[in-house]
Amino acid sequence: MKNILVIGGGFAGVWSAAGAARAAREAGEAGAEIQVTLVSGGDDLVVRPRLYEEDPQSMRVPLDRVLGPIGVRRIAATVTGIDTGARAVRAVGRNGEETTLPYDKLVLASGSELVRPGFPGAEHVFDIDTLPAAAALDHHLRRLPGRAASAGRYTAVVVGAGFTGVEAATALGERLRATAEEHGAGEEVRVVLVDRADVLGPELGPGPRPQIDGAVDELKIERRLGRTVSSATAGDVTLSDGEVIPAATVVWTAGMVASSLTAQIPGERDRLGRLSVDARLRVTGVPDVYAAGDTAVARAEEGHLTTQSCQHALPMGKFAGHNVVADLLGAEALPFTPDPYSTCLDLGPAGAVVTQGWERTVVMTGEDAKTLKRDINTLWIYPPVDDAEQILAQAGRFSNL
Repeated sequence: MKNILVIGGGFAGVWSAAGAARAAREAGEAGAEIQVTLVSGGDDLVVRPRLYEEDPQSMRVPLDRVLGPIGVRRIAATVTGIDTGARAVRAVGRNGEETTLPYDKLVLASGSELVRPGFPGAEHVFDIDTLPAAAALDHHLRRLPGRAASAGRYTAVVVGAGFTGVEAATALGERLRATAEEHGAGEEVRVVLVDRADVLGPELGPGPRPQIDGAVDELKIERRLGRTVSSATAGDVTLSDGEVIPAATVVWTAGMVASSLTAQIPGERDRLGRLSVDARLRVTGVPDVYAAGDTAVARAEEGHLTTQSCQHALPMGKFAGHNVVADLLGAEALPFTPDPYSTCLDLGPAGAVVTQGWERTVVMTGEDAKTLKRDINTLWIYPPVDDAEQILAQAGRFSNL
């Protein structure tokens, strides 16, 4: 029996496991000797791109409904160590017992994590990086009416005006207003967007900036650009220029890095900690190890590298899963070829904006873009469940289109 071990229960991990299961099944008798195992600390695939929305607890899919029908073994454990020399992974199960998982081929798809702030009072800051964190924010927002009346009770400060920060800020006003208006306090709602850069969405380039600026203006979101937070309390934040903003809610979205497990692979890493991989998603210079999703940096198109996004995580997982099986069986591997780059940014009640190409040319705005964003978030990124034929068929579609 040959063992393929996938670390991570996110989009890249699930589709790596499904891609490997599909390729093994298609190989017939030779593939029957391959066991695919996924190890993850949680029981669910968390639909992370939706955690800025209301009711984040519902944004998940049970892993067993995806992996079980296609014969992927799942181990609920937290990986603590990777020994590429011994081709073994150490993990701790929920009962506290440590186990060693051998592999013939490994796919590291453990995702990314938020860079946590270190300023005084950072313990008062919320984030939407994980399901528990987003649920804590949701619970906090629902309880605001029970707090004593104060200048900042319905004020939210969002730190980071990148993709996630803009989506969070444009959604928060609507969520706060719905809560406040039930208690006659709708006029108290205030959202402030803070970023070190002097523009909104700096990494998105100038293409969609007029739409982002327009939405922020329409929704009356305040800007504090060229600044950051220097400290926080349960009732206010102090910015780097000394301004104090009364605020019961502070949400940190600034900065993502690859999972810390990448440091246990003796390969090259970029400034985000992502492992360098070749066209077949093999970690450069490390035999029998592949990486996919936010843990890997691959060439997306000529002159451009992959981004930490579902757009690249889903196909990277499928390609990695196919290629580990091809590697084991001596079959043809497939070079990673993603769809042409695009973005779809939610702007809350102001709609959305869709861009194409690395120059981010705007191709759709308003309600049409909002409908597309809704379809992406509620339909396209969800895997089929309970149906092996549908799951395996989706694993064989390497395009997101």
